[in-house]
Formats: sequence, structure tokens, C-alpha cells
Amino acid sequence: MKKYDVIIVGFGPTGGTLANLLALHGFSILIVEKEKSFYPLPRAVHFDDEIMRVFQTIGITDKFLKHTIINKGTKFVNSKNKVVLDWPRPRSITENGWYPSYRFHQPDLERKLRGRLKDFKKVSLMQNTEVTKLKESKNIVRISLKNFKNKKINEVFAKYVVGCDGARSTVREQIGSKFQNLGFTQKWAVVDLILKKDKKELPDRTIQYSNPKRPATYCRNVGKRRRWEFAIRNNESEKKVLSNSYIWNFLKPWLKPKDAFIERKTIYTFQSAISMKWKKGRVFLAGDAAHLMPPFMGQGMCAGIRDVSNLAWKIAYCLNHKHSEKLLNTYQSERFSNVKEYIKTTVRMGEFVNAIGTSNITGEVSSTPDGQKSMKSIKPKLGKGLGKIQDKNRGQIFPQFITKNKKVLDKKFSLRPILILSEEINKNFSNKINFIKSKEIKNLNYFFKKTKSKAVIVRPDRFILSSCKSIKDFKSYLSKNLSILV
Repeated sequence: MKKYDVIIVGFGPTGGTLANLLALHGFSILIVEKEKSFYPLPRAVHFDDEIMRVFQTIGITDKFLKHTIINKGTKFVNSKNKVVLDWPRPRSITENGWYPSYRFHQPDLERKLRGRLKDFKKVSLMQNTEVTKLKESKNIVRISLKNFKNKKINEVFAKYVVGCDGARSTVREQIGSKFQNLGFTQKWAVVDLILKKDKKELPDRTIQYSNPKRPATYCRNVGKRRRWEFAIRNNESEKKVLSNSYIWNFLKPWLKPKDAFIERKTIYTFQSAISMKWKKGRVFLAGDAAHLMPPFMGQGMCAGIRDVSNLAWKIAYCLNHKHSEKLLNTYQSERFSNVKEYIKTTVRMGEFVNAIGTSNITGEVSSTPDGQKSMKSIKPKLGKGLGKIQDKNRGQIFPQFITKNKKVLDKKFSLRPILILSEEINKNFSNKINFIKSKEIKNLNYFFKKTKSKAVIVRPDRFILSSCKSIKDFKSYLSKNLSILV
């Protein structure tokens, strides 16, 4: 029976990202995927700067960037087509080193993730295969796999298993985890089209049509791709809604059949839910297997990639350094509150789109002099986990600074933790620890002043583990937490 360090169930963007992050460490990995072939049609269409930073770590940004466009933001309009809320996405580089928002075609991303995995010899793939049973013993998980083609049952072993197998997750079922409903369930039609020629009159931004008679969404995507989504009324049959005649009648204000062809049409049940248990022993959940949210913020895929970015380095530390399993218990505690905040905000946005709620969507909503409301993106901190909870900087993502020799910080230190030291603390406390002095980075003194700190410990996923206000505080924290930084 074959043994692997990690078995990943599901080969979408979440599973593909996790496989790449773990493969960078040289681990043996098996990916198990139900589908027998690559899915070539659109699904997710948005990701943000934080996610692009993860792709940078994997090493796919150079090839993938040409398949993306910068997203200019979202406007919410009422039934009279008047803008009632603006969510602009600045066309400038953020502290993460990338633009705040991108549009993309999911098959392009998956090709790049799969192509990158070909660089690693210890990564295997079983397609057309499903998990039928999981059984954990002391230090291993036994997995039964069924091949759909030959009906053969195989057994394999892994030190860890991660379920990235979507909303109907077999892994979630196997560990006995249940979804908590967070209050939004609604059926929408999703129609992807490819324009036959450019139509400059179509908006260059996402438009949320907050019309109680027919809430809808328009998305500008890469190239000539465009997407419309619209709510389905209770008295409408799915068959009727997905008929070409019905779709073209809906699209009549913007397009005619001569203008585009339909690439994909389907019905989604937009849901808000979160799993109450993300881990059982050596088995974990990530992505849609752990949480579901409506698409109004474009954060569904992003949340899954944040999950595995958090989990990957912790698994790697446990495999490489035999760290306590307590480290892995921080996965759910850190990610749960973060993703729940995204879900709650998305639900409020959904209520706004449905014209059933007009209260502030995030608390980051402000009014312009002309009375128009404007909103900012949210950046929730990690929940309680590693580091001192009273440390206000803990759990925030650390900026991707450029060193004075023009090296990007993340590339300089790759998958390793970093100590960022002020001029006051510029000694190498351990040869095993990567550190950088403030004088090596432009504007770092400003960061220390802003955060009221003198040293910062940055995790491999680039979140702040701890900030220290004094030399004494720094020495004390380092002595207690040296093992996790090695």
C-alpha cells in the first residue's frame, strides 16, 4: 500500500493551491479528484491582492498575469438605474505588492496550477476516483478509494488528509461535520457569454442591480467574456429559466443573440454556511467543504485559498520539525472568524442587492458630498490562535516590502518565517532564524511607528505572529517561541 505525506481530496483552485504550497517543501502528495477530466468552463471570476501574493509564492504569477484584468470595482444601482452605493477598487499597488482586485477565467488558473505541479516529482493524481472511507489510527490515515471506471477499491495511507472537495464534501461527511446555516439561501441563474465583437457600451465595472423585481449582477471578465446573474422567482421553473429564449429576453436591455453566444448557463443555490468542525485528528476541511458564501463579494474562492495558505505551512512544520499537533489546532480558530466575517458581509450585500436591507454593509460605508454612499473592502484579522491575543498587530498580514537591493521580501525569504528588526534591535539572536534590519527596507521605520513596535515576527504565510514593543518583550517572546521560527 502506498504511503503519502498528504492526500488532498479535490483538485479545484483550493486543492491545486494547497498541492503546490506543500510540493514546494518536497512532500509526497496524492490528489484525488472525482471528475475524470479537466472542467473547461467558467466558474469563479474574481480574486484579490492577498490571493495573488499566494500565487506569487507558488511561482505562477508571471505566466498567469496575462490571463487577468484589473477589476475597477462595483456599483450598486436601483430600479431606476441610479447609483446608490459605489465600491471602487483603486488601480494602484497595495501593501501586498499587487492590485486590489483581478478578474480571471478559472480554467486559465487551473491550467497554471496543474502545470506548476508538473515540476514536482512527488505529486501524483488519481482522477475519476472518489473517497469511500477514512479511518485514522495513531499516526496515519487509511483511505479507501473507488475508481469509477473499473470499480476497483484501492487503499492508500497518508500522514494528513485535506478535504477540498466542495459543498457536497465526502470528507466532511466522513468526519461527521455539519454546516451551520448563516441565513441566506437563494437560487440564481448564472449565464456566461462570449461577445462576437467588442461592445464598448457595456460597463467596464461590475454592476449589482438592486431591483426587488429582479435582482441581478453583471460582471466584466477577461477578453470578450461577460457574465450575468439573476435571481429566480419562486414560481419560475429551472427548465424555463435556462431556456435560450428566456435568457435572451432577460438580456434584451444589453445584448441580442447576434452580439454573443452563450458559453455556459446554470443555476446555483447561493448559500451562506460554515462547518462547525474543520478538523478531526489528521483530517482537515478547506474551501467550500468548510464554508459557503454568496458571490456578491467575489470571495468564495479567495476564502478557500486563504484556508490552505494558513494550513500548508503548519502541516509543513509538523512534518519537517515534529512540532506539536497543537499547532494544527490553530487552523480552525484562526480561519473561522475571518471567513465568517466575509460571509456575514456578503450576506448583507446580498440583502442590499435584493433591496431588502439598506443598512451599512460593512461599517466601512461613507457618504460623499453629493450624498452617494461609498464602501471600502474589508480585511478581517485572523481569529484567536498563535501569538498574544492582546497584540493589536497579531493576525494582520504583513506588507510585502521591497528591500533596498530591489528584492521582493517574499521572494527573498520564500516559505520561511522572518524577523523584522528595528535599528534598536539589530542583533542576530539565532543563526537559524531569518532576519532583516529596518535599514534594509525603505519605509520600514514608518511601519514600526505606525504599529508602535520595535520588532515583528512574520509567519511563512506572511501574517504577523507577534509584534514586540521593547527589547525585553522581544527576547522573552523569542525564547518561548523559538521552535516555531526554526
